[in-house]
Amino acid sequence: MPPSRIQLSQDTLLATFGDNWPAEDVSAAAELLAGGDGRFPSGIRSLPSDLVRAVQRERLLAATMRAAAEIGYADFNVQDVLDRAGVSRPTFYEHFKNKEDSFLAALDAAALRLRGRLELAAERGDGWRERLRSALEELLRFVEDEPDAAMVLVVDARAASPTALERRDELLDHFARCLDKQVRASLADSPSTISAAGIVGGIESLIYSRLYRGETGNLGSLLPSLMYFAVLPYEGHEVANEEMNATAVG
Repeated sequence: MPPSRIQLSQDTLLATFGDNWPAEDVSAAAELLAGGDGRFPSGIRSLPSDLVRAVQRERLLAATMRAAAEIGYADFNVQDVLDRAGVSRPTFYEHFKNKEDSFLAALDAAALRLRGRLELAAERGDGWRERLRSALEELLRFVEDEPDAAMVLVVDARAASPTALERRDELLDHFARCLDKQVRASLADSPSTISAAGIVGGIESLIYSRLYRGETGNLGSLLPSLMYFAVLPYEGHEVANEEMNATAVG
């Protein structure tokens, strides 16, 4: 049975390209894709050529994430991407040099979306714990909303090239620095920077185990335990327990 073809919704295309092309052109692209089983009709002339090229690249990125998530980095190939994107091999090579190149681009795209969502979420709340809770809620929501992207970031990046592993580490370091900055701005006693790295690494490891086993349902139930785990090194058992219980009730 052939793999299902990537379908890019109008909302996805508008969120991705709405700042660069008129909304009516992006909406027209979405309608053409929907009417063509996820691919543009041949010889299309009604859309700007640069928009068509950008949409083709976005489809290839989504197909790369899907192929890696379904098959694993080591075993998927360019044909697996083509089957899911519904584009030709020459079109693939117009955008990427090889499988690794497309995977790294997909990894970067997924990381950018995750960072954007968490940064917006972390702006909500008065204290560092409220902002952390908001960011963790958004993290768990991201994994549920975008399982392919989450698999690429958390699971497949570990098994890919050294460059992919380096970019994964850079993403974790970024989140650790953000957490450390929030805590230092709120607490009188300066905590060790190792604490933030350990917390981020522990959370990533837990999500890895869930994704690897395919247990992605009801991830929100992890939030109370994650709050306890994150608050404990900074403010001790009593405060961490209060946060866990408050989060469970909320």
